[in-house]
Amino acid sequence: MAITLVTSVALCCARFMTHPLLLVDDHAAYRSAILQVFGQIKYRRRRCRRGRKRQPCLRPPPGLFVGIVKKLRDESGHLLKVSRKAFAGTVKQIEQRIQQLGIGTRINTSHLERLNGTLRAQQARLTRRTRTGSRRTDLLEKCVRIWRDIYNWVRVHSSLHGRTPAMALGLTEHVWSVTEYVCHPVHISDLQLQDWQEMRKKISESALEAREREEVLPIS
Repeated sequence: MAITLVTSVALCCARFMTHPLLLVDDHAAYRSAILQVFGQIKYRRRRCRRGRKRQPCLRPPPGLFVGIVKKLRDESGHLLKVSRKAFAGTVKQIEQRIQQLGIGTRINTSHLERLNGTLRAQQARLTRRTRTGSRRTDLLEKCVRIWRDIYNWVRVHSSLHGRTPAMALGLTEHVWSVTEYVCHPVHISDLQLQDWQEMRKKISESALEAREREEVLPIS
């Protein structure tokens, strides 16, 4: 699931030809997924002249900034301490990028936690300990897509001074109504879905896997 999530982020950022700023919690699966999707091959030298050559590994590419927030809790779940570190780049570079984006001054996941809480509060399918959970992935994806569009195009936000996120980004000049959203012509062809699936498969393949696939075996 971590690889699928990071692949979706990389797919959205592929058209901008730039690396995103990733702020995650201290979950080992995130670090391995980030390396698999964004990592470049690093050839390691042998410590001595003799012996077998060391196998190459993956490292974060230049320009990718990844900040990690680690929360220490007690047995009851109460928060005791919050530590921050950098997985790709330096802490100073990450904090400068955060300040440029206007999402704080230090490494944090507050915006993501806020969005996650709003999504769970407004979608019964994602509420913890509920009987309305989705048993089919396609129905869950359609439900979340409708919520995403209404959240960004129809619902006004007080933090945006009565505007929608789409208006804040300059994508529209007015608040959409539900009728306008429903009647808006939207169609994704099967060919486009197949193209996206192939791009996901290509992006999720690590550089080491691509290297092994492209290597030609010697003919005896």
